[in-house]
Amino acid sequence: MSFEGKYNVKSPAVKRLMREAQELHEATEEYCAHPLDDNLFEWHFTVHGPPSTDFEGGVYHGRILLPPEYPMKPPNIILLTPNGRFEVNKKICLSISGHHPETWQPSWSIRTALLALIAFMPTPGNGTIGSLDYSTEERQKLAKKSLSWQCDSCGKIADLLSKDTAKTPITEEEQHMLDTIALKAEEASTNEPSFSSSIENVSESELRQRRMDTQPETHEQQEAEIIVNPQVETMSSSNDLFWSILIATLLFAIILLVLRRLFLV
Repeated sequence: MSFEGKYNVKSPAVKRLMREAQELHEATEEYCAHPLDDNLFEWHFTVHGPPSTDFEGGVYHGRILLPPEYPMKPPNIILLTPNGRFEVNKKICLSISGHHPETWQPSWSIRTALLALIAFMPTPGNGTIGSLDYSTEERQKLAKKSLSWQCDSCGKIADLLSKDTAKTPITEEEQHMLDTIALKAEEASTNEPSFSSSIENVSESELRQRRMDTQPETHEQQEAEIIVNPQVETMSSSNDLFWSILIATLLFAIILLVLRRLFLV
């Protein structure tokens, strides 16, 4: 296919994509990818399920949406084939996708993204955007069904991969990225139980602390009541004394008036 005359060939993104299209022109047994005939910035890809995983034997198809700033900004990846690891028709969250521009490297390519996608498939989803955590049995069923899945643009996806072309050797940078993905997956699976137990421990300690905090508070409230009660009693006794004096004064004044009238008469 030729995009000359349709795009500005001086654009860094166009130059890069045209070069990658040439490099990925021939499909391998592991993956294949190509731009659409009418859009250099949208690619369709097909990857083989990684061996010795729930996805072994499956073939998975998807879309790659590339920004005009590529390769300075990462692509968005969308899976179209049901697989049990990623939601379909939704931009998935990976360190090599548009959800994480901070981890993207301009030296990475579409091939790098495909290798990373294959490496991410057997890793736990951990609730990230577009992730699924289907059971092994469900994923294996979907892997078998994927062989008959067809794309409206590309046809039957099982026929897109080549059985004769060997894998392209992985570069040192790509190997480093794949090792990082494998390490993160191992750490996630290892830390998951300890994380749950730590939550339980924290919950128990919080409950104990709350109980301890409640007791002093009750004691302080009792002390406050004790302090307040004498004040209330003092105020009430003062009021009683005031009224007693007032009544006595009035009675004394009445007696004086009565005696004065008697003596005057």
